[in-house]
This record gives sequence, C-alpha cells and structure tokens, in this order.
Amino acid sequence: MPVKNRFAEMHDEITAWRRDMHEHPEILFETHRTSALVAEKLEAFGCDEVVTGLGRTGVVGIIKGQKADSGKVIGLRADMDALPIHEQTGVEYASKTPGAMHACGHDGHTAMLLGAAKYLAETRNFNGTVAVIFQPAEEGGGGGKEMCDDGMMERFGIQEVYGMHNWPGVPMGQFAIRPGAFFAATDKIEILVEGKGGHAAKPHETVDPSVMAAHLLTAVQSIASRNADPTEQLVVSVTSMETSSHTFNVIPSSVKMIGTVRTLSAEMRDLAEERLQQLCESFGPAFGGKITLTYERNYPVMVNHPDQTEFAAEVARSVSGQCEDAPLVMGGEDFAFMLEARPGAYILVGNGDTAAVHHPEYNFNDEAIPAGCSWWAGVAEQRMPL
Repeated sequence: MPVKNRFAEMHDEITAWRRDMHEHPEILFETHRTSALVAEKLEAFGCDEVVTGLGRTGVVGIIKGQKADSGKVIGLRADMDALPIHEQTGVEYASKTPGAMHACGHDGHTAMLLGAAKYLAETRNFNGTVAVIFQPAEEGGGGGKEMCDDGMMERFGIQEVYGMHNWPGVPMGQFAIRPGAFFAATDKIEILVEGKGGHAAKPHETVDPSVMAAHLLTAVQSIASRNADPTEQLVVSVTSMETSSHTFNVIPSSVKMIGTVRTLSAEMRDLAEERLQQLCESFGPAFGGKITLTYERNYPVMVNHPDQTEFAAEVARSVSGQCEDAPLVMGGEDFAFMLEARPGAYILVGNGDTAAVHHPEYNFNDEAIPAGCSWWAGVAEQRMPL
C-alpha cells in the first residue's frame, strides 16, 4: 500500500530522529530537548497548529485533511520520556546522559508518530482533523492525566484517541491487541513498621520491627492467594525493606516497606487496599508496635473500547496481514487516563526477539518503523476517509 512505500522511503530519516533522541534521554516532565525537537519538526512539516506546554512539556500538532466537513477529530498519542536506568546496549548511539536511557522505546514511539505526522501533513488524504499528541512523563509521572487536565481533549475537540507501544516477543512489525481491560491499575504502597530499638544482645528489651515486617510480608501474600477470587488478577509485591539503622549489633526502631499493587478490576483494587489496611492495623498491636499504611492509587486500569479496538485491529491487518490477540499485561500505562476521557484503543507493535522493556540491554528495533508509521497513518485515513 502507498503508506508503507512512503515510510520505506523515509525509513533512514525517521531512524536518524529516533537515534538522536536515544542519545539524549530525558526523564518524566524534563523532556525539554525532546519537546523542542518535536515542535520544530511539526512546524517544518507544515502542521496547521503546534501547541507546546500542555501537561507541562507536552506537544500537540494539528493537521487538517483535504476536507474537514466530516467534523471528525482523531488523536494519535506517543510518549517521549526515558527511564532512570544506566544503558548497557553498547550501540554507537547509546545514551550520553549517565543514569538515563530509553529503555522502553519511547524514542521509537515519538519518531514513528513524527514520521506519520510528516506523511499526513504532506498528503492530507482524509476528511477531518488529526491531533498528534506527544506526551511526557508516562513512566510514573502521569503526563497523560496532566495533558487531559489541561483541557487538551476539549481544546482540540478530540473525539477518539489511539496509542501504540512496541512489544518485545511479538514478531517484528506484527501487531497484537485486546478489547476491554488490557493494562493493570498500578498502585503504590508504603508501610512504616515502628517498634522499639535496642541492643542485639537484649532483644527482650526491644520491640523488633524487623520481626513484625517479616511476618507482615508473609501475610501480605495471602491477599492474592486466599482473599482474591482465583479467576481474577491481583499482584501484591513488596519490593524493598529498609531498617532505620544498619549496624550488625543494633535492633532498629523502624522498618520502611514499599511496593506495588496491580489489579484489573475495581473490585480487586478495593479488596487489596482494604485487606492491606486490616493486616497493618492488626499486626502492629499483636507484636507491641505500630504499623502505618500509605496507599496511593496511581494509574487506573487501561481499558480498550470495543468498537475502536476492532477498528484498530482492522488497520493493523491492512498493514501487516494479521493482528494477534494480546495477553493481559500487569504493567501500568498512563494512556489509561486518555481512554477514560475519550473512546479509543491501544495496540502493540512487534519489536522482535529483543531484551525486555525496562532492561538495560533493551533497544527499540528500527525495523518496526514502517509498520508503526503505517498503522498511525492508516488510523487517520481509514477512520476519516475522503
């Protein structure tokens, strides 16, 4: 199809954009260089409007079709931020910023949407308006929510919104999607276990918070194994335990525990929070200490809308010939906020046999660029045909 041919021609150019961003990763809302690069290119492409500063450092480009009497406005979203990871890929364009790298492929997402924007601005082969959305702070900062809170959907009249993520393990350039709940709600937990410190030789004179924390850690695992319906999805992970002192002969006065709760339904989310609170309230007095839970609801469940999901799969099949059924993902994705604001869908594009995302050896597969660009352009052209 013509879209794929055009993106094959643009492949080297888009790859160069991607690798430049890979060399200069920026974390959370600090995407100043990336945002400026995106805005500069959208202006050069001839977008009808380019708006910066949404969601702090987000960028939106508006592209009107040859006709606009359909009244349709479709949003296409890519994320721009990197992760606080030290890169170990060894590639010549590796990160020049110590302790930061594009370990999730957001450089690839941004480059592919820029490629689609250039093509759409050249051809305008659709009846309606496209809003290309470049979002900061997907990796834990809630940039998608901030862009929505800034009135993005209302300002540009966006009616539907579509997103894409590369996926290691899916064949390169192929696609996968599922309707309904797709990515999990991701909540943060912080537990402060307080006792009475003292000398390690006299434990009877202390209230050992390490013992309390150890028993609580074991009990927390019963929430998923004994409280939750086995047919539901619930993951409770305590990821760090730190004592207030770090000396071999001192029993500390407190222990701090942190972790996450991941669920795919409101019922499981409520159950996890309730049971964690009950366990903390009961274990403290039982051991003669005090346990305080702080439960922070973070990203909601990302839910694909059925009609838009089927349409997204149709576009994917027109690009690659097939679209697989994607598995449930217990990781979080803040595109969930945009899908709460407007109907739409989120799709996975294959990254081939590469290291997993969030791994220091991960690298976006540039061979996926033509397929990803073609899907985004296809969403605009097929949803708003001339």
